[in-house]
Amino acid sequence: MEKMKVRELMVSADKFPKISDKTSLFDALSALEKAQEEFLAKKAEQRSLLVEDEKKQIIGKISPIDLFKGLEKNYNKVDLEKTLDKFGFKYMWETMRKDYNLWESPFKDLCRRAGDVQVKDFVNIPGEGQIVDVEDTLAKCFHLFVVNRHDALFVMEKKQFAGLLRFTDLYRQVSQAMKECTFE
Repeated sequence: MEKMKVRELMVSADKFPKISDKTSLFDALSALEKAQEEFLAKKAEQRSLLVEDEKKQIIGKISPIDLFKGLEKNYNKVDLEKTLDKFGFKYMWETMRKDYNLWESPFKDLCRRAGDVQVKDFVNIPGEGQIVDVEDTLAKCFHLFVVNRHDALFVMEKKQFAGLLRFTDLYRQVSQAMKECTFE
């Protein structure tokens, strides 16, 4: 496994369903439900949705947890690094919730909000700690998954989005390698 490259485990971008960053939160919910149904019925290989901008470039992905972010608009005001520096790790979550009034009224006007909010308002845009190159080794990926706790890493090739390296695939590979070990 030490020599295995990201390219060998990643899932190519063309295998994922895609939606526009201008899609409403309600339509994103419908698209996620459809992707899940097709995945469970074995009609599709993936259930995560990739998000495209107007130029058809992949800018991120959404999952069900991102829909919650879309319902609570104040998450856009949260800068995690500044919050960590300002408040310290131990008290971060409660302090952040209070400072930004998170979840004070998330379900007020829920139907209106689901139609007004667009995917671009809450899409998971990858940061430096969530991007790898197709030629990176899996060691770098182990570190990023453990430290940043993402469910997937965005894989780039020549500055273009090439696909995702999902934690589940890496876990499966490690699990298989561990089962092949012999202990004497």
